[in-house]
Amino acid sequence: MFETAELGHRLSKEEYRRIEPELRADLLEAQFRLAEDKRSSLVLLISGVRGAGKGETVNLLNAWMDPRHILTHAFDTPSDEELERPPMWRYWRKLPPKGRIGILFGSWYTAPIIDRVFKRSGAVDLLRAIEETNAFEKMLSEEGVQVLKFWFHLGKEPQRKRLKALESDPATRWRVTERDWDFFKQYDRFYRISEDVLRATSTGWAPWIVVEGENPEYRSIMVGKTLLEAMRKRLDVVDSAAPRTEAAPPILRPVDDLYILDRMDLAAAVAKADYEKRMGKLQAELAMLTRDPRFAGHNVVCVFEGMDAAGKGGAIRRLTASLDARLYETIPVAAPTDEERAQPYLWRFWRHLPRKGRFTIYDRSWYGRVLVERVEGFCSEAAWMRAYSEINQFEDQLTRHGAIVLKFWLQISKEEQLKRFQLREQTRFKQFKITQEDWRNREKWDGYQAAASDMIERTSTRDAPWVLVAANDKYHARLKVLESVVAAVKARLAEDKGAGGA
Repeated sequence: MFETAELGHRLSKEEYRRIEPELRADLLEAQFRLAEDKRSSLVLLISGVRGAGKGETVNLLNAWMDPRHILTHAFDTPSDEELERPPMWRYWRKLPPKGRIGILFGSWYTAPIIDRVFKRSGAVDLLRAIEETNAFEKMLSEEGVQVLKFWFHLGKEPQRKRLKALESDPATRWRVTERDWDFFKQYDRFYRISEDVLRATSTGWAPWIVVEGENPEYRSIMVGKTLLEAMRKRLDVVDSAAPRTEAAPPILRPVDDLYILDRMDLAAAVAKADYEKRMGKLQAELAMLTRDPRFAGHNVVCVFEGMDAAGKGGAIRRLTASLDARLYETIPVAAPTDEERAQPYLWRFWRHLPRKGRFTIYDRSWYGRVLVERVEGFCSEAAWMRAYSEINQFEDQLTRHGAIVLKFWLQISKEEQLKRFQLREQTRFKQFKITQEDWRNREKWDGYQAAASDMIERTSTRDAPWVLVAANDKYHARLKVLESVVAAVKARLAEDKGAGGA
């Protein structure tokens, strides 16, 4: 790809001055149309060779357009807070909402390339990063985010001259560091690996645009015109296209009409005295586990799903009673807010991931897309069908970064749900828990059971399995949840000890 960028592209200063005013006006017009439309967003990745004009171009774009509608983020060495989450967390948090432009100076490509160049990772690690990146950018495209990727290229000798020129000028000397020269020494290896990555990640939904960086006038107009064309094309498609129809392969009903939830034995029950004794021991054990020095290297993500009135809230309260209030956050998930609707679907869940040594408990979760949104028709069939793989990839990133992911489905019978609904209506301090929507959802019981069974079968993985909890008896359900959390944390800490931990 880089050979085509070394053709000596140039633009004279006179030509630049002739083109610039109209280009600026056109960019502003397109930017305001994007802001008013609010049906899509635009992400610009600014990557490439050091000294190729990336910083100057970012500054120029902010000068040419209205910076109030541009979110510019420069990514350097990850902070301690960022290191305690999966690598993609820092980028998810900076995605622009619909109607805005986000400029990411440095991106999710930076670390995989640098790690491979300096042999901190292997070829398999780079291949995995490429596959995850392609899937991530495909998901952004499906969610209405246009990804525009610029790679600024300089030949080896032009880069040497550029760094020398910057270093020799007192006004720009600060911009050249020892790290820049360390990178320059690896120029040939950077060239080979970067070209391989660009070839493998230049896709129909997020192609790379390689920009020759030696001539400032050329690169500025090249980037500006490419950005303008991308915005116009996106806006024209949004304005004129009919609603998109997406084909998705069907999920067939089991030929024997038997779902995984149908096979659960819901008769399990525990006497109150036994429950209180066991619950106290489990809570004390979990409290001690979270104080183990090894726990500081992990975090816990708990997901609670289930039919209405299945006892999720009660199970969560018994879990949090074991924990220091400073170490956990409970996230109740309801209909998305306007802020959340302006972002890709998983954004609102990524933003709440815990730091090391802490818990995040989701009372309902990202599985809403394949449950309520599927059953109620709030999203297209293609959207919830692709969500299975997007969710599996999301959870895989969590577990590979050391998170303990526990997913609980609390199952009750239809008859037990009716009893609980009626009890809520009759008990004053529980009446807030029952709404007309709960009764309406009950009428779709079979649809929700089918969706939940499909969800469990398609997203129960080795590292993030579903724990199915028979919840007709609340005591049994609460104990099952605590036992599962304690067992998972103990197992992870034992792995650390076996690997040479404290």
